[in-house]
Amino acid sequence: MLLDFLSLEGVLVLVGEITLLVLLGIFVLGLTIGILIVVSARKGKFYAPVLLKPGLAVVGTVARGFCRLLGMDKTDLTIFFIKLRNKMNREAFASTPVEERAVFIPQCLRSMKCPAKLGPEGLTCVDCGRCEVSEGKRKLEAMGYTVFIAPGSTVIKRMMKKYRFKAVLGIGCLMEIREGLEMMDSYGVPAQGVVQLRDGCVETAVNWDEVYEIAKLGIIGRSGTPERSPSEIPVKS
Repeated sequence: MLLDFLSLEGVLVLVGEITLLVLLGIFVLGLTIGILIVVSARKGKFYAPVLLKPGLAVVGTVARGFCRLLGMDKTDLTIFFIKLRNKMNREAFASTPVEERAVFIPQCLRSMKCPAKLGPEGLTCVDCGRCEVSEGKRKLEAMGYTVFIAPGSTVIKRMMKKYRFKAVLGIGCLMEIREGLEMMDSYGVPAQGVVQLRDGCVETAVNWDEVYEIAKLGIIGRSGTPERSPSEIPVKS
């Protein structure tokens, strides 16, 4: 009986020591990742990006806490995570054939007087010329992309399930891009995100040159013949 008690006591001590070591490991890893994030953000260069992404997946909450203690606010952290995911996904995105890529454009970029109708695959642009979405969509499609004007994540999830795209380029506000990149990570799909210049519910803005620059990744010269840049693609009047 005494032996059983001692054995049980020994097991509990061992469990306690293991738990303490795990917590200490999480603390040290979280502190390390937090320092790497802050230094990378302030220097404008990613340090140990291969460690950052899996490290964030394991101790993300702890690392974010240390980042805040070290002077980074929530917005700075979100911007950093978006840049990190874009960098980590860039090569896989570029190596995916353009026919297997999709672009999701948010409906908030359209004009307040937009006559587009909502369907099962998002808004159907009628090329009214009231906003830049029509021109952007046409140029991206000319590059070989499948383009959707999405009113929300429901359409994105539906289109991903229906067409099984292998890579995605998304446009949106800070939170939408963060959540979208996380969603694509869960699907195992390399994605690139472009944050809008101005947020809102309608008539927002995005840097289309940035969108085109990312869209061209891995496309120019792939077949041996340089493709036209977006500025050279004609736009119907």
